[in-house]
Amino acid sequence: MELRLTLSLTAALLLPGLAIAADAHADTAPAASRQAELPAWEQLSAEQRELLISPLRDRWNAQPQERARMLEHAKRWKALPPEARERARKGVHRFEQMDPEQRRIARAIFAATRDMSPEQREQFRKDWARMSPAQRQEWLRKHPAPEGGRGR
Repeated sequence: MELRLTLSLTAALLLPGLAIAADAHADTAPAASRQAELPAWEQLSAEQRELLISPLRDRWNAQPQERARMLEHAKRWKALPPEARERARKGVHRFEQMDPEQRRIARAIFAATRDMSPEQREQFRKDWARMSPAQRQEWLRKHPAPEGGRGR
């Protein structure tokens, strides 16, 4: 199960920071009814737009060395079909629900499998499922999660 969660994080980890500040200020109404109440971008007030944009602007300004990566992520996100975007959102949500140890494992597996072909990833998934807990711990010892939590 750890691997299934981890591999579904592949797209999600490529899209950090998708959670927006507006979520912190959302009312307690069910999400579906809130979505129906919220207007299109053009109808948002200047204050609402600022609330949505400011976290990205702050990251952009605070991390000039990350700007190229951030721009590339935005281009990839825009090119994703809606189903892939939804899988990524769900992956982000699952990752946010993990405890620190599960996140460490997810980052290690992601870093090791990110450049694999789909066939190689599938083989890794099968191999991982066959490993004993001790074998998994040994694999994680040999393939530690990258520093900084980014998967690179």
